[in-house]
Amino acid sequence: MTTVPEVLFVCVHNQGRSQMAAGLLHHHARGRVRVRSAGSAPADSVNPAVVAVMAELGIDISRELPRKLLTEDVAASDVVVTMGCGDACPIFPGKRYEDWALPDPSGRGPDAVREIRDEIDRRVRTLLAELT
Repeated sequence: MTTVPEVLFVCVHNQGRSQMAAGLLHHHARGRVRVRSAGSAPADSVNPAVVAVMAELGIDISRELPRKLLTEDVAASDVVVTMGCGDACPIFPGKRYEDWALPDPSGRGPDAVREIRDEIDRRVRTLLAELT
């Protein structure tokens, strides 16, 4: 691993799960980890329900934009966390890969999105403890 670990979160549209995970890790890591997120088929904007439940924690992701997953993103990362993106993520030897099976927040109400956020938060905190 590099001096500062690099983590990439990937989901299909990069508008929900991966955005929450990136926001939470960035918040908790406070510069100890480089964080990025991307999607195999990015949407036009971040899910408004996701933005709202993250704001409840004081984490502003309202200016984030979904990004297309690039091979370079994976190559630069030490840890790649996928969330329902299937085989879209390129595999590089020596990288740590995790697949977090989490429901897609799209079309769900605030209570369901909060549950997903809270599960992501638990996993992010565990990952951060392992990396630092």
